[in-house]
Amino acid sequence: MSLPTIEQINFAGKRAIIRVDFNVPLDKKTLAVTDDTRLRGALPTIQKILKDGGSVVLMSHLGRPLKKLKEDGTVDYEKHTLINVLSALNGLLGIEVKFATDCVSEEAFGLSANLQNGEVLLLENLRFYKEEEKGDTGFAEKLSKHGHVYVNDAFGTAHRAHASTTIIANYFEPGQKVFGYLMKAEVENAQKVLTKAERPLTAILGGAKVSDKILIIENLLHVANYIIIGGGMAYTFFKAQGGVIGSSLCEDDKLDLAKELLARAAAKGVKILLPIDSVIADKFANDATITTSESNGIPQGWMGLDIAPKAIYDFTEVILASKTILWNGPMGVFEMPNFQQGTKAIAQAVAKATANGAFSLVGGGDSVAAVNQFGLAAQVSYVSTGGGAMLEYFEGKELPGIKAIVG
Repeated sequence: MSLPTIEQINFAGKRAIIRVDFNVPLDKKTLAVTDDTRLRGALPTIQKILKDGGSVVLMSHLGRPLKKLKEDGTVDYEKHTLINVLSALNGLLGIEVKFATDCVSEEAFGLSANLQNGEVLLLENLRFYKEEEKGDTGFAEKLSKHGHVYVNDAFGTAHRAHASTTIIANYFEPGQKVFGYLMKAEVENAQKVLTKAERPLTAILGGAKVSDKILIIENLLHVANYIIIGGGMAYTFFKAQGGVIGSSLCEDDKLDLAKELLARAAAKGVKILLPIDSVIADKFANDATITTSESNGIPQGWMGLDIAPKAIYDFTEVILASKTILWNGPMGVFEMPNFQQGTKAIAQAVAKATANGAFSLVGGGDSVAAVNQFGLAAQVSYVSTGGGAMLEYFEGKELPGIKAIVG
């Protein structure tokens, strides 16, 4: 897929409106940014435009203010205003970013119209307007008035047909709507797995539910050599094969589907690996009584909450022999210290394989949180910023935010 990018435009004297993803975590008390990864991800695109001699208008959402109203039914402005990210953004850019207290008010349009080359304006939270998530054309047209060129650099929202991510592109001519560096990197790295993979290609899938990963498993059956399955979803597969899983998480309505996926994988020569043993607990808590068990023979009243040593060994061997690795989802309840060893071991194996020359892509909120928590984010090839968008991309779906620009 050939992507139109900002590299094709000289922005001298031009004003770019950039859809960024500044939906960042904030400290509950101070409302300061606690993880600036997404802010830093937008910097190269902003800096290229400023270096060319252009100006920048930034638009983003922050949370879901209309879905999380205060008890009196009003919007919680303090928690959702993008003023909260301004200090961190100023520090990263090294300039004073201007702020519009609305995104489509006369004041906002006045500020954008009067921007000088080298200046940056941040608009207020798009989702203060219901029209944003509805993909309203009138709202999108208003937003388009802020710039001469539209730049989409928000991969995390590319799977949403919202006004600022998709509909706005209709109001710019071809050649005046492009992707930023972050979007380009996301798509190119995903393509390294889907269409340009060196083999063996191993996909590591975790998380709670098979139902959340059905489509990605089905799509990966066409490209993967190995699919490693961990997390709560593994126990549905064990029960489908007649295993005893105690009180472990299981989707009983997906047992036939699990059997079907195993059969289809076997027919295609794709090896699905399930964790041979599990760390089990007598309750869902960090202070539970803990032991290990074969994953298909967990006693009643016990639940699997992590993969155990034999599974770690098996999975690590496959990962270290791989040339391309996709990781989406943890191996257990890694938020609890007593059930984080499996996820940590897989993260270390992916980092080691990368050091040995493999290409590794980590995506999905929990996987990204894990490599960050264990200090390994810099030791994998690429960490995706888009959880839901990345998942849908690997499911084979066409993302509205990409289609709007490439046609």
